[in-house]
Amino acid sequence: MRIFPLPWPVAVKASAGSAAGRPSRCLAMLILLISLCITAGAAQAQSSYAGDDAAALELLEALDVDSYPAKGEAIDAIVQSDDTRARDWLSALLDGRLQRTDDGRFVVVLDNRGRDWPVADALSGEALGEMSRRELDRIGINNALRNQLRSAIAVVDLYSPDLELRRASAERLLGEVDADLAEPLAGVIEQEEDRRVRARLTQALAIHRLEQGELDAVADLEGSLHPRVRVALNRAVMGDDPVVADAAQAALNSIEQNLRINRGLETLYFGLSLGSVLVLAAIGLAITFGVMGVINMAHGELIMLGAYTTWAMQQLIPGQPGLALILSIPAGFMVSALAGIAIERGVIQFLKGRPLETLLATFGISLILQQLVRTAISPQNRTVVTPDWMSGSLVVNDALSLTLNRMYVLGFTLVVFAALMLIMRRTRLGLEVRAVTQNRAMARSMGIRATRVDIMTFALGSGVAGLAGVALSQLTNVGPNLGQNYIIDSFMVVVFGGVGNLWGTLVAGLSLGVINQILEPWAGAVLAKIIVLVFIILFIQKRPRGLFPQKGRAAEG
Repeated sequence: MRIFPLPWPVAVKASAGSAAGRPSRCLAMLILLISLCITAGAAQAQSSYAGDDAAALELLEALDVDSYPAKGEAIDAIVQSDDTRARDWLSALLDGRLQRTDDGRFVVVLDNRGRDWPVADALSGEALGEMSRRELDRIGINNALRNQLRSAIAVVDLYSPDLELRRASAERLLGEVDADLAEPLAGVIEQEEDRRVRARLTQALAIHRLEQGELDAVADLEGSLHPRVRVALNRAVMGDDPVVADAAQAALNSIEQNLRINRGLETLYFGLSLGSVLVLAAIGLAITFGVMGVINMAHGELIMLGAYTTWAMQQLIPGQPGLALILSIPAGFMVSALAGIAIERGVIQFLKGRPLETLLATFGISLILQQLVRTAISPQNRTVVTPDWMSGSLVVNDALSLTLNRMYVLGFTLVVFAALMLIMRRTRLGLEVRAVTQNRAMARSMGIRATRVDIMTFALGSGVAGLAGVALSQLTNVGPNLGQNYIIDSFMVVVFGGVGNLWGTLVAGLSLGVINQILEPWAGAVLAKIIVLVFIILFIQKRPRGLFPQKGRAAEG
């Protein structure tokens, strides 16, 4: 509360009374002295500013009034002042941190927690230490001023050299432009060099013009997929001007058509990303199943081991999730491959030719591995940190954004698939695997050690399952039951694509992923899987050996 000095005639009049009026005269003199001291302090505080600071002080003084419309005019004046401190002032005013001390100095509260607050001079930025709440007077605002401040801050940000700040500012101005902002915004559009910022500002200005009933504004908004643009066009459709309403409706029809296309592309992308996970999970199973004829029910737990390897690497290298993830690729492969060799040497080699016993034995192994993880680590899920370069989305347009982690998983699947194709087509191991797959007896008679091929094949298939776990750790939480969610789908992919055929696994996995993604929105996750399962059963009735059947005498028998 400011105390202004009493006018001098009033003081003289108070001193003209009788002796009985002396206490009143003393009180008046005391008030006069206090007022003079406060006024002198305020004058001294203001006299310390000169030149640009004096002009800036006048801008801030205009904010410290009782009239909210006057404060709105003061905000506009700050925006038009081109002062480099304007954004800080407006932001502090919006957050309630722009305040005034008892001696008239404007300060910015740096931290409003606790009893005493650290403050800095609003003009010089000089730290002034801590002040109690009683020493500060906050400059109040209402909701209308808050909206005005947000728009004003966005306008100030348009002059920033930071491109991302300008883009964010242009985004905030959509639907917020009024008559006061229209003229300066037109000047900014002419000077802006970035195409994206210029397009956003043009749309923001066009929305304002459309609200004023301008027909030409529809052309600037046509084709935009931004939700605020569609809101503005919908309002125009319900407006009183039939010409503008018809033009807006035509623009909306075109936008809806583009939206349907983008939704289809988004569904396709998510279907391919889901399919890539199925391919990674199933491709190792396709190799072992095709070569050895083993129904490995522990394949899901080999995927789980790869995921836990990724989590363990991040514990060993804290603070560097990107490096840990890269090192997890060979580590996950080796851990699952060694586990696969142990399973093959310890159990499967004694059960060759007995598929039912192999199925039951590997199912028991899967339960043992799950319980081992629960006991050694925890039954609770573990979160694997996604590196910064895999976080976020690639924004194609206002209606389509592609998440980077799924894009990396899709690319990783294609790389693993290409590496496996090279191994199978260009190496001796691949030649021997294909020979054993087509005719085991003939391969033995030609000197190929089928037992060694079985070990290497099982290790390769298990290692690929570990790579699937590394990829899945970036999409979901890591837990003991992780592999159980993919084992059935993996067998479906193998059977649908053709046992032992890598191309069939790729096509089947991606196809089933897309089909699931298309069905889930209207059928639900469970019913969608049932429909896919029924489809595969019917397909197998027609083509028992899948999309890409094996070749060779063994396959024909």
